[in-house]
Amino acid sequence: MELSTNKKILIVGLGLLGGSYAQALSRQGFSVRAITRRQDSVDFALEKGWIEAGKTEPDPEWIGWADLTVLALYPHILLEWLQANAKYFSPGAFVTDVTGVKSAIVDRAQELMPEGVEFIAAHPMAGREVCGVENSTAEIFRGANYIVTPTEKNTPKGIALCRSLGERLGFARVSELSPEKHDRIIAYVSQLTHCIAVSLMTCNMDPRLQDYTGDSFRDLTRIARINEEMWSELFQINKEALISQIDAFAGELHRIRTYLSDGNEEKLKEMMRLSTERRALFDKPLQKSE
Repeated sequence: MELSTNKKILIVGLGLLGGSYAQALSRQGFSVRAITRRQDSVDFALEKGWIEAGKTEPDPEWIGWADLTVLALYPHILLEWLQANAKYFSPGAFVTDVTGVKSAIVDRAQELMPEGVEFIAAHPMAGREVCGVENSTAEIFRGANYIVTPTEKNTPKGIALCRSLGERLGFARVSELSPEKHDRIIAYVSQLTHCIAVSLMTCNMDPRLQDYTGDSFRDLTRIARINEEMWSELFQINKEALISQIDAFAGELHRIRTYLSDGNEEKLKEMMRLSTERRALFDKPLQKSE
């Protein structure tokens, strides 16, 4: 099922991702409305032409108006919002999200759906080191990955619609994972990397560090400018998978330390060759979907 421009879209939460969705979809002619807490966020999106209307409080009529609702909210707020407002969705509507964890969210969100409404979860693997609708841009989706995380409760129609949303937004690759596998993968490719970046910025407190660093350090720590409210919640929700990945990474770092301590240059080079070989896979042209 393709997401056609006659579908009416409601975005709940006009932050960085919600604003970027609004920009990308309104440019293509979709009718987009938004509900978000701050009036200045509504005003900004209206001025930019990303939404046709916006409100700062949930409106049952607007919720029922939407063919597709995108919940661009923190995990705990998403569930609270659905608890209070899911009853207003119209039969035949679809609901999706942008949250970075799934196992603790998807089942409960699907339970809260009224008869005839389908929740199909997705994770846009895109972002910036800054937050807020004023920093939104549809360009963050270019070259990025979009993961749909269906369950047995989802229909082929709902999955196809969610995949079509990712394509409409401009993601380079749209793929599917179960919520459980998603969380294991994300603990490694996203949450662990943020842990490493934070650790790099806190393990050396030289007050003039910025005067001595090169591109490699700046590249590695780009994501250390972190939204502590969002990421601490994501870490806690997915802590078992994340701790497992931290332990695995610590083991590899200890292996490098051992090779250095033992003077085992060949083993050190072997690790580097494997690293180079695996990283080269990231530079191959992306397929549109898989």
